Amino acid sequence: MKGIFKNKPRTPADVVRQARELLVYVDRGAAAAEPRETKRDEKMDELYRNLREMKSILYGDSESEPVAEACAQLTQEFFREDALRLVILCLPKLKLEARKDATQIVANLQRQQVQSRLIASDYLEANFDLLDILVAGYDDTEMALHYGAMLRECIRHQTVARYVLESEHVKKFFDYIQLPNFDIAADAAATFKELLTRHKSTVAEFLTKNYDWFFADYNSKLLQSSNYITRRQAIKLLGDILLDRSNSAVMSRYVSSKDNLMILMNLLRETSKSIQMEAFHVFKVLYATFAANQNKPPGIVSILVANRSKLLRLFADFKFDKENEQFEADKAQVVREIAALEPQT
Repeated sequence: MKGIFKNKPRTPADVVRQARELLVYVDRGAAAAEPRETKRDEKMDELYRNLREMKSILYGDSESEPVAEACAQLTQEFFREDALRLVILCLPKLKLEARKDATQIVANLQRQQVQSRLIASDYLEANFDLLDILVAGYDDTEMALHYGAMLRECIRHQTVARYVLESEHVKKFFDYIQLPNFDIAADAAATFKELLTRHKSTVAEFLTKNYDWFFADYNSKLLQSSNYITRRQAIKLLGDILLDRSNSAVMSRYVSSKDNLMILMNLLRETSKSIQMEAFHVFKVLYATFAANQNKPPGIVSILVANRSKLLRLFADFKFDKENEQFEADKAQVVREIAALEPQT
């Protein structure tokens, strides 16, 4: 009779439900309170197996590709069972490899469609408080990279990006980007860039509404930071933001500010070639916008005329390490226009 009654293979939904039960066990503190260490270890190992199996279903393995129907079943059950909340809450209590598996699972699920819908977006829209936990994760050295990776994937959804931008959380990134831990600071910078570049209409609306405080902080905390890496990342991101067509109104306002021009001119004088080049890239486009303006702000004209000789000398020595025809043409155009600029009376 042996072998007649075989165990039924588990469905993706079964895997999620069992993982959820084990996550509830961890979340309620039952794992820590378990008097028998062997039983606790068995349950944690069972949870880790379930997480690995979910990851295998979503990503495939060395022997097989992921199956769309299985991925859809897993995705539907995962969000129906509120498993994302449990994963996020329990993540600090898992061992490192399990944290990595959980992070990859959450990342993958943001892209999974069920009946042509990204149900992760619908779920997060009803559970915005989870974003509060993910952002605050940057304050925890052990959890920052896991929560940061999850957060960036969640920001793929426009409603999530809008929530983070419109909350007080966005202001925290000016500090997170400058954390002493290089890996965490770089991760926060990547998330900040994603927030400010992925969803064009949302970003344009945010910058228009919050122009004053945002660029005041951006200038003082990032572009004028004492940290070289922060300045380099900030000038590159500034170019990505301002040179996007969706932000043309913001760029017109930015180029009309004397303070902004002075900061940009100081970045052109940096000893770092990479910062100089990124600053020039922004300067040339902003200058083109300024030059095309029939009603040039007198304050801007005065600064450019007063610093004309310094700018022309600076640009004369301005060179790429390798020959770059486009750069030379852009530089020549800027030099001609600055040389011909007349003071306004």
